[in-house]
Amino acid sequence: MEFIEQQPIYMQIADHFCDNILQLKWNANERIPSVREIAVAMEVNPNTAMRAFVYLQEREIIYNKRGIGYFVNEDGKEKALELKRRDFIKKEIPEFFKKMQVLNFTCKEVEELYEKSTKNNNK
Repeated sequence: MEFIEQQPIYMQIADHFCDNILQLKWNANERIPSVREIAVAMEVNPNTAMRAFVYLQEREIIYNKRGIGYFVNEDGKEKALELKRRDFIKKEIPEFFKKMQVLNFTCKEVEELYEKSTKNNNK
C-alpha cells in the first residue's frame, strides 16, 4: 500500500479496512488479519497498525475477542459506510464545490455528467 503524507498512516490503514468491509472482502463476524499480520503486510510499525485497530474499535466497526483476534462487527458495514460518507462530505465535497465554482460548472451540468457516468458504469 502506498501511503500519502497528508494523512496519518493509521487513518489510511483504517480507511483500507473500511474499504475491505464495504467491498465485502471482510464480512460481519469474520476474523480479520491480526495487528502483526497487518504491520508486516503494510510494512508499518505494529504500534501504527494497532492505532488503526483501536480507531475502528472505538467506532464499533470491529471488535476484539480476547486471545482470538479482531472481527468485523455485526453492523460494521453500516458503520464503515457512515464513517466513509462523513469523511467524504467533510473532505471531498467542499473541494469539489470549489472546483465547480472555479470552472463555472452549473449544478445542471454536474447532474447531467453524473447521469451519464452512472449509465456508463451500469453497462
